[in-house]
Amino acid sequence: MQQQNNTIERNEKNEKSAEELELIISTFLRIGVILSSIVILTGLLMFLISGHSGYTGNYYPTKPIEILKGCTYFKPYAIILFGLLILMAIPVLRVAVSILVFFKEGDYLYVKITSLVLVILLCSILMGKVG
Repeated sequence: MQQQNNTIERNEKNEKSAEELELIISTFLRIGVILSSIVILTGLLMFLISGHSGYTGNYYPTKPIEILKGCTYFKPYAIILFGLLILMAIPVLRVAVSILVFFKEGDYLYVKITSLVLVILLCSILMGKVG
């Protein structure tokens, strides 16, 4: 009887921690999407009000450092691209947050698996940048 109660308590604790994990991750994703939407909308409004992208001719920033530099000069197109960079970074950051949450929960198998997924994601990003 005591063993059954311990098993039930453990299952309830695991379900509660899984719900907390989902809540943390969903909140993180929601904040990221809202932030990127606000940045993109700001850039779009700046573009519509000013009537130009902030760049002359056919030049547009393609590297993240150029995009950030354009944001410091409040160039609408750079701000829109920065919002898109935030949107693309959300899944990668979600994986990183998951590692921290799994570590906090003491679920070291999932820490290892999720860390491997993060390494694969970062390698693919770097290979796409180089290639």
